[in-house]
Amino acid sequence: MEAERKSIRNLSVEEREEIFANVAKVLEGTAREAFAGGDGRYAALSSNMAEAILVHSDELARDQLDAAERVLEQAAAMISQFRAVNPYPMVSTAVH
Repeated sequence: MEAERKSIRNLSVEEREEIFANVAKVLEGTAREAFAGGDGRYAALSSNMAEAILVHSDELARDQLDAAERVLEQAAAMISQFRAVNPYPMVSTAVH
């Protein structure tokens, strides 16, 4: 994700939108893990950030590159913090 942030200005709008979608997907995953692990505060923050990224991804990708870089930095920081505290992802044993 760090390499993506550094080169976001050099990407097409579609590629930027894809990056935002991927970041939001990771945030949603960490939100689910946090919720399952009992960290409701992080789960809410991560989920809200993912939703905000998805809602505003078009304008961030097209018009607001400075804001886009800040959003990606904040998202990367949240994901890093979660992974530092929870280095081992939860494995579901649920049967579908």
